[in-house]
Amino acid sequence: MLALPSVTLLLFFAANILFGSVDIPAGEVVKAIAGDESVNATWRLIVMQSRLPQAVVALFCGMALSAAGLMLQTLFNNPLAGPEVFGINSGAGLGVAVVMLLLQGSFSAGDMNVGGYLAVLAGAFIGALAIIGVILFLSLMLRGNIFLLIAGMALSYLTSSVISLLNYFSTAEGVHSYLIWGMGNFGGVSGEQLPLFVMLSTLALFASLLMMKPLNALLLGNAYAENLGVNTKFVRAMLLLLTGLLTAVVTAYCGPISFIGLAVPHVARLLLRTNNHRLLLPVTLLIGACTALLCNLLCQLPGDGGLIPLSAVTPLLGAPVILYVVLRNRGNFS
Repeated sequence: MLALPSVTLLLFFAANILFGSVDIPAGEVVKAIAGDESVNATWRLIVMQSRLPQAVVALFCGMALSAAGLMLQTLFNNPLAGPEVFGINSGAGLGVAVVMLLLQGSFSAGDMNVGGYLAVLAGAFIGALAIIGVILFLSLMLRGNIFLLIAGMALSYLTSSVISLLNYFSTAEGVHSYLIWGMGNFGGVSGEQLPLFVMLSTLALFASLLMMKPLNALLLGNAYAENLGVNTKFVRAMLLLLTGLLTAVVTAYCGPISFIGLAVPHVARLLLRTNNHRLLLPVTLLIGACTALLCNLLCQLPGDGGLIPLSAVTPLLGAPVILYVVLRNRGNFS
């Protein structure tokens, strides 16, 4: 079952490197990757400094958001759970807004001054964790799925209001920077930032794969999972921590990206017809990577250097899946 999504992933990854807003012959692209110095310097720069890093970022972003969505859906036993629905994306966005608009891109932690993308990453992680903490608290009080979803939407609106206020009182330069960030973009990760992005994403994804057995146990209910020897409180805390880290890393580097985390796990379930996370989680990661790479390709459609904002593309692919899920489960939301 892993063969088809794996082959699709390779094809989409290759397409992201071969095609773009600038027309470069495929043979020259291959030579550029191989390090051939005879390739046109501009083409080599585009391939090695733009297309290849962008494809890597899209791949990891798709896997990260899909893993976060699947873990949230299993944890809360809610098919409409996701980083964007519960306001986790918005919380990360608020953290970024505080750093970019209020703190002017840096803050102090004791004797250490944190600035640049590290400050943005820290702000996104703190914001995501704050929303996760509130959602966890509300989940203990609100038993119905629909009420928890409404609470998540309310939190999202609340953070959006705070961000609007920060934009209002910020400088024109800060507002412009935050607006560009908010459109979403897989190409915003520089060569210097890429190693840290890949390292953080890889560690969080590896830790997520280690949670496959506890996730399967949670499907049976907390009481049964505890009878199997699973520490449900620890598992819940770890899942929320991983979800926050995955969402924060993606949001900090690439902006708020909607629908991938919400829709991709359902696509994987429809293809596999199983809830066994030993198969479901790896396939979800692969499909998530394919989806993000496809979105990145669609962003290049205008050509001539023009790009469609990522935030305008992901809903086109994700919204129909969510509508299907809602219609299919319309009697289960209570």
